[in-house]
Amino acid sequence: MMDPTHPGQERPAEPRIGRSLTLHLRGDWGTANLHRVCGWIAQELADRCGPHTRIATWNSRGFSDAVHAVGRGEVQVALTTPAAFAVAALDGRGVFTDEHHPGLRALGVVPQRDRLVVAVHKDLEITSFAQLRAGKPVLRLATSVHDGVNYVGLAAHEVLTRSGVDVTGWGGRLLEDERPFESLDHARDGRANAIVHEAVMLPAWQDIGRAFNFLAVEDEVLDGLRADFGWPDAYVDDGWFAGQDGFRTLDFSDFLVLTRDDLPEDVAYAIAWVLGETRHLIEGQYRHLPPERSPITYPLDPVTMGRSPVPLHPGAARYYDALPRP
Repeated sequence: MMDPTHPGQERPAEPRIGRSLTLHLRGDWGTANLHRVCGWIAQELADRCGPHTRIATWNSRGFSDAVHAVGRGEVQVALTTPAAFAVAALDGRGVFTDEHHPGLRALGVVPQRDRLVVAVHKDLEITSFAQLRAGKPVLRLATSVHDGVNYVGLAAHEVLTRSGVDVTGWGGRLLEDERPFESLDHARDGRANAIVHEAVMLPAWQDIGRAFNFLAVEDEVLDGLRADFGWPDAYVDDGWFAGQDGFRTLDFSDFLVLTRDDLPEDVAYAIAWVLGETRHLIEGQYRHLPPERSPITYPLDPVTMGRSPVPLHPGAARYYDALPRP
């Protein structure tokens, strides 16, 4: 098929797999974005495989559990976020020290522009980590569980500890939950006077943002996290939170579609093709939201989707290498 955006160039060939497949995918808790992506992949892949193809999506938390599941061969494909956190599983750093997975490969990246942010209530009159350390206020801090699986709880622990913040040692307490919604409710309803979390596109952040100051994570902390675990940093733009200047913090972006190097090459190519060539199907589920406030940052660009922090599976690389370029 010719590409109308690049005259004279053809799109990568549509896959056709004659045999019937049985595949296991792993998404999220059940109602969030990773499950949507799994449903999209399953539908479009099954249409291009043998007539008795069966594709199941298992519930997951989408963090280190998903990486282990695909690394151990429990499932053929798993979705995890943020994408960069999976890099440590290749050579056994951080939560992957005791079990690493050098055979992990990527099928593509579904872009999601996100950040992990640290915020304290304006009543505390604190605008920096230096002031936080000096004041040692009693914090009721909402975040996710720190259990070695949940990446939000893991990242919050690392950022706070490396920044010299001791919530319980200062007489405060942690309000720990699994998903962002509960943490945001704690901050909105006054149960928490501090919060460390992600999903900054959620409307609830705008509701609480006016009452909180957002703290820039210090350079030495971010540099250490990049060096130790490969976690990148990023900026939150001026005005993203009403009345707040921009600041540097931990990047928490992108859904990574993971597999292993033993996935058949034609299946890997087919899934990458689905991601790039049927992207309008997933985009259509988010177009009621502005792109910058959407959990999937559309419009999707197949070339960008092929830029993964984990090496691409050769079958997936064959698709991305065949894409038209200017």
